[in-house]
Amino acid sequence: MLKILPVLWSLCASALFAAEPSYPTLPIGSKAPDFNLPGVDGRNYSLKDFADAKILGVIFTCNHCPTAQAYEERIKALVNDFKPHGVAFVAINPNSPAGVRLDEFGYTDLDDTFESMKIRAAHRKFNFPYLDDGPTEAVSKKFGPVATPHVFIFDQERKLQYQGRIDDNERESLAKSRDTRNALEALLAGKEPPLTSTKVFGCSTKWDYKAESNQRWMEKVHKEPVTVEPADAAKLRELRANKSNKVRLINIWATWCGPCVSEFDDLVETNLRFRHRDFELVTVAAQFPDEKDKVLSFLQKHHASTRNLYFGDTDKYKLIEAIDPDWNGALPHTLLLGPKGEVLFRQTGDLDFLELRRKIVPALNAITPWPGMADAR
Repeated sequence: MLKILPVLWSLCASALFAAEPSYPTLPIGSKAPDFNLPGVDGRNYSLKDFADAKILGVIFTCNHCPTAQAYEERIKALVNDFKPHGVAFVAINPNSPAGVRLDEFGYTDLDDTFESMKIRAAHRKFNFPYLDDGPTEAVSKKFGPVATPHVFIFDQERKLQYQGRIDDNERESLAKSRDTRNALEALLAGKEPPLTSTKVFGCSTKWDYKAESNQRWMEKVHKEPVTVEPADAAKLRELRANKSNKVRLINIWATWCGPCVSEFDDLVETNLRFRHRDFELVTVAAQFPDEKDKVLSFLQKHHASTRNLYFGDTDKYKLIEAIDPDWNGALPHTLLLGPKGEVLFRQTGDLDFLELRRKIVPALNAITPWPGMADAR
């Protein structure tokens, strides 16, 4: 039996590693793989659309990655600076939407779906085609981008002359080696780039095989305990004061409120996005104390492993005044509070979750900045 164990381990290890395929980075000198991908502007793009360009830069980037966000303005500057010299750029999102875990969205207002790409491109005024390869990743697997952003520069014959980083620091003010810019200037001068390959830094490419591990993570999340406890006026005033040193999102809802129910899963998703940062979601059911079981059943059904409260008094108007004197009592009602209790966002009625995330992200970044934050918005 002992002699068989190493063989079994070898077979198991081989199966494990076989489950995670590798997509090598395109070697220098390779011909540019062709593509036919949809752009956020409503048209499809392929290599022939850039046939007139002396040099073509293909940049793999995405919405959710904070490093990619930090480089957006630098990419736009490269486009502006080199377009007059016959250089064309195209950006490709390589990420499978199913390959990105919800808690990887903790630094962004948008996911990596095609619809979100359209929003991002318009909001950040991208001056380059932004294409989606997420559904199949067929093109990305030929290029082999390691992380976002990852640059590939092809000469007029569409042979790869440089692959790697844009520069050597997320914070532009600290960058010393502007490798993409140096490669373009050298090629335009008829010279070989000073560096043809570099390492890259950023969020790893979210290949489709990661969907399985993401599903396992969601299954684990769904097994987390769900509880609910009563809140009297004193507890609600304490909740509203927010002495937690966190960004606190309070949602007041009820099981019989249609808009509350329809948006509840989005609230739970918002919590999963941000809970690993200085963030707390608190749900408050505006229902009578004897309805606790109904509230708990709903929360369990929606896997709301958040901090959950319900009105612990039959005088709802007293509780309304305690939680938010500016609230008129209509449901749902949402408050986003800063770490000192300041109101960052208040909404009675249906939530615009994009607007909400655009309040949450900068508030969290003000507490715990990430390295490239100075160069992203």
